[in-house]
Amino acid sequence: MRPPLGLRLARAARAVSRAFDEALGDAGGSLPMWLVLLHLKIGRAANQRRLADAVGITEATLTHHLNAMETAGLVTRRRDPHNRRIHVVELTGAGEAAFLRLREAAMAFDRRLRRGVSADEEATLEDVLSRLAANVAHNEHGAAPRVGLTDRDT
Repeated sequence: MRPPLGLRLARAARAVSRAFDEALGDAGGSLPMWLVLLHLKIGRAANQRRLADAVGITEATLTHHLNAMETAGLVTRRRDPHNRRIHVVELTGAGEAAFLRLREAAMAFDRRLRRGVSADEEATLEDVLSRLAANVAHNEHGAAPRVGLTDRDT
């Protein structure tokens, strides 16, 4: 008897996630750092609230990551002159360099992940993953699960 599909999917996702985390770590980053830098670079989120939503984490968790990134000189935060309650987040020169370094690591990882997978297999996988996600899109209370960049923009 084969293990349930969800268990096999969870195991594969953990293995891929660990390997991706390692690749980003080897490039001096992490997944949260990469997602923050990516969103800032593509201009999708200028303030902390939007950035947290885009990355798929709480504002408190984002603040923790931004504190570390600001200390490392990767981002700056300033109050919006039109609404002092809003913090605007921007990349620094060091943040731009980190983005490029992590982008290369992410692209290299993607090439590694796709090795031996045909275009047809990739299309089939995308279709199956989309159907699996749709099958569990709402919990028993009708609420959709929280999603981040990788779920919204693909």
